[in-house]
Amino acid sequence: MTIQWFPGHMAKARREVQEKLKLVDFVIELVDARAPSASQNPMLQEILQQKPKMQVLMKKDLADPNMTTKWIEKLREAAVEVIAVDVQNRQDIQKVIETAKKMTSEKMARLKSRGVRPRAGRAMIIGIPNVGKSTLINRLASKKMAKTGDRPGVTTQQQWIKVKKDFELLDTPGILWPKFEDKRVGYQLAAIGTIKDQLLSIEDITRFTLNYIQQSYPHLLMERYQLEDVEADFEQILEQIGQQRGALAPGGSVDLSKTAELIIRDFRNGKVGRITLEQPND
Repeated sequence: MTIQWFPGHMAKARREVQEKLKLVDFVIELVDARAPSASQNPMLQEILQQKPKMQVLMKKDLADPNMTTKWIEKLREAAVEVIAVDVQNRQDIQKVIETAKKMTSEKMARLKSRGVRPRAGRAMIIGIPNVGKSTLINRLASKKMAKTGDRPGVTTQQQWIKVKKDFELLDTPGILWPKFEDKRVGYQLAAIGTIKDQLLSIEDITRFTLNYIQQSYPHLLMERYQLEDVEADFEQILEQIGQQRGALAPGGSVDLSKTAELIIRDFRNGKVGRITLEQPND
């Protein structure tokens, strides 16, 4: 399976990122803590080149905490600043601000030594759609500066946002790359809600997600749905959950599509448990 696209606004956003990169001191790249590698845009890595980078693992409250620790260790091997964030946690938000100040402190000191009046540090914030970029910006700015939503593609243009007196953020739209050669990456991104659900069958997305949870977190599946057999095949599990949750079609049979939607919604909301869909050694 190759999922292929390249909407015009994403092509435009890529060009604008490239053009505006020279205006900023560093880049804040957001990835999803449930899929830190899959949610890292390889196209943007080519554009960023040697620009200093802070990598923020968003939605850590939905991810497996042990796996998040392993991912942080792995990502720090690339000599970038890495922080895992729950946007509702004030300490996490402050950690982002302190790290941003640290990343610009040397440059500001050099400006001051040359008699240049120090300015606020400037950062570009980037990431794939629906990674939580607008929510993080609003928390950093302590007010609603950016539109938020639980669907991809809410931010459609760039804008500058001031974070107190500490630094300025250049917000950018979420950017995906032209196609996913690896079907696993496509399904991981679909599972966390980065790809619009219309592009892939909801049953296929749920099948992939359920299979992974069966292998890696069977106890969470059992706890959430009280299954008779956690190792049953996909259709059997859908039957069990559909009957239990009343996801029925006219006539009393289980509505498999409705049940699949219910399961993937539970996963995205963290109701199944804290789950990470990939491991650093994969």
